[in-house]
Amino acid sequence: MSIERAVEEIIKQAQERGEFDNLKGKGKPLDLSAYFETPEELRMAYSVLKNAEMVSAEVELLREISALKERLASTYDESLRRKIKRILAEKQLQLDIMLERQKRQSRKK
Repeated sequence: MSIERAVEEIIKQAQERGEFDNLKGKGKPLDLSAYFETPEELRMAYSVLKNAEMVSAEVELLREISALKERLASTYDESLRRKIKRILAEKQLQLDIMLERQKRQSRKK
């Protein structure tokens, strides 16, 4: 029996036992566009970080910005809204600087 057949048999048995039923995205097509848009030399590192549920500073800032926007939309106290807007502007500036730095570094290569 070839290794491919052995692996296929193990996968088939696991499927029959329902071991893949609770996987994230079950029944949805795989979206590999982000994978192929990532430069080849970074794919492995990004995959390791993703599997460890680690995100880049840029992604973390995007999450913070999104949360601040949601908070701003549900806040009616004007002094608190000003504070949130100031923090939001600071986070957006940080993100813009990071992205510009990445662009410059990629141009140098």
